[in-house]
Amino acid sequence: QVQLVESGGGLVQAGGSLRLSCADSERTFSAYNMGWFRQAPGLEREFVAAISWGGASIVYADSVKGRFTISRDNGKNTAYLQMNSLKPEDTAVYYCALFRRGLFNSDYGREAKYGYWGQGTQVTVSS
Repeated sequence: QVQLVESGGGLVQAGGSLRLSCADSERTFSAYNMGWFRQAPGLEREFVAAISWGGASIVYADSVKGRFTISRDNGKNTAYLQMNSLKPEDTAVYYCALFRRGLFNSDYGREAKYGYWGQGTQVTVSS
């Protein structure tokens, strides 16, 4: 059973940075593509970024492009989301999730394709 644990969230001022981590406790990490989603209060969960199992393919939502960087270290079974130039509208609970290797380009933005989710970590950006 894959278990994902996010960490690194917190309170930061606008313009600041945070790095989120997502650790897979079951050492199956390299078998999956992974993505980050976020959910702000009162809004639906939205896609943020995704990275293929080997790191060759990366995509970002337009709202974070140029500010956020997704990466992964399969040797450590961990993925990261470096968030720079944070804005108040980035405030949300951030989730990491995994989906199986396959059609990365068609599946990365589709929540239903993600079979495993972390519990989420809160990111709050003050103005």
